[in-house]
Amino acid sequence: MKMCIACGMPMTAIADYPLHDMSKNYCKHCAHSDGTMKSFDEKWHEVTLKYANNHNIDYGVAKETAYTILKKLPAWKRRW
Repeated sequence: MKMCIACGMPMTAIADYPLHDMSKNYCKHCAHSDGTMKSFDEKWHEVTLKYANNHNIDYGVAKETAYTILKKLPAWKRRW
């Protein structure tokens, strides 16, 4: 099973891939509508909002949490 390099989501079905392209190593949630991968800042913003809303925590705490999680993933490791 492949894991998304940008968010860590398990990709178990063809529907999990952008444009159903199983050669991609990132999931449909980490892709633009044209199939290209979103930037770190785009994912950081999305994950921050998801954490803040789903866990009912302060935006600043959610932003730090999202950053900590994302920077460990393969797609973003080379940024540091």
